[in-house]
Amino acid sequence: MKLVYKILFISIIMVSSFRLNAQSEAVVVDEVIAIVGGEMIMLSDLENMYQQYKSNMPNITKCDVLDDLLFQKLLVTQAALDSVEVNESAVDMELDNRIRYFTAQFGSKEKFEKFYGKTVPEIKEEFRTAIKEQMLVETVKGNITANTKITPSEVKEYYNNLSFDEVPEIPTQYEIGQILKQPKMSSAELEEAYNKIADLRKRIVAGEDFATLAMLYSEDPGSASQGGAIGTVGRGDTYPDFEAAAFALKNGEISEIVKTEAGYHIIKMLSRKGDYIDVLHILIRPKVSPYELYNAKNYLDSVYKVFYADSMTFEAAAKKFSDDPSKINGGLLINSYTGGSMFEANQLNNQDPDLFFVIDKLNVGELSHPTKITTKNNLEAYRLVYLKTRTVPHKATLKDDYNTIQSLAEEEKKVKAIAKWVQNKVANTYVFIKDGYVTCDALSKWINK
Repeated sequence: MKLVYKILFISIIMVSSFRLNAQSEAVVVDEVIAIVGGEMIMLSDLENMYQQYKSNMPNITKCDVLDDLLFQKLLVTQAALDSVEVNESAVDMELDNRIRYFTAQFGSKEKFEKFYGKTVPEIKEEFRTAIKEQMLVETVKGNITANTKITPSEVKEYYNNLSFDEVPEIPTQYEIGQILKQPKMSSAELEEAYNKIADLRKRIVAGEDFATLAMLYSEDPGSASQGGAIGTVGRGDTYPDFEAAAFALKNGEISEIVKTEAGYHIIKMLSRKGDYIDVLHILIRPKVSPYELYNAKNYLDSVYKVFYADSMTFEAAAKKFSDDPSKINGGLLINSYTGGSMFEANQLNNQDPDLFFVIDKLNVGELSHPTKITTKNNLEAYRLVYLKTRTVPHKATLKDDYNTIQSLAEEEKKVKAIAKWVQNKVANTYVFIKDGYVTCDALSKWINK
């Protein structure tokens, strides 16, 4: 994989861990080692980035990393010239997303804060500028390549120019369908959940702390331990009914009970900035009764028998019997990474870890017996799984793997477009690199001759 001009979107918070580890080592006097336009690169920037890159790319050199840092600073300089702006609410949202990710990795907010030695608000404030700079860089980079399109003839030319070793290996891929049966929710279960959240709302209105009750009673595993905090979200990021209720609130106000497909919510508005809000919520999910769950399994047992007895196509069976939205797509599952219907094993494990163990036992064209699952809304259900396609590992071909080759060809064309852009910009931009740091040919392009 070429590094030239390719931004490695390394988390700033991850990089910070090297600063923590370095505290017990000998102190190195920091200094400016390069300047692009008005943007400085410090020795500490190079050392920290090198350590982070090296963990994923053992053969990388400091010269490669400095090349990438110079590129990033050139993009930041261009952002200023083009008056490119990043919405502060979008920065908040990106910070919240990263904090949520690392909190999950550590197991709790408290463990994350203990490791870092600062509170979450302090961590967010420390890295706000760096995150904003990253977002500016990505915006400018996107602007440079926005009009880069690839034609079929260019895809073919790209493929024909690859050496045998350069042709990508395509691992085993799977095309999978499902027929889902969601158990009915009884009126008694709905009423019980509603009464529980109604009682919680009364307690909050009476003066009890929202965050405390969220930690004790909320059934949203992602936010309960955070006192109900879901971070900054924008329009379109949540359920429509949740969004409508949340955006109607004033700061500090508590919503009425809101029903979504996930269950019943109460929401507290913390702050709003344009189309972004920061809220707390408590979720109570109606429970599926064992009786209805048993009925769902029996239903799919019958579908399984009908499928084989009547020689029914899977597409027809999914359309007729499934409760899943995928029924309109012939029951096929969509790969959230690619937007297509083919999955590599690692993509399947990330998107639906239990699914691989089911399809691994199936032959192509076979349907599984009913298996119990937990849906994305944390509701129990049953499904039948169908294996439509299983490919064998192979070298990519234009016939069978056109989309993969097209993506690679388009990426190479973007790299060339960016390289040409850099060449033109460097000729008219002040660039300084301290003596002793131009140690490879990759950096020669940054020196105005």
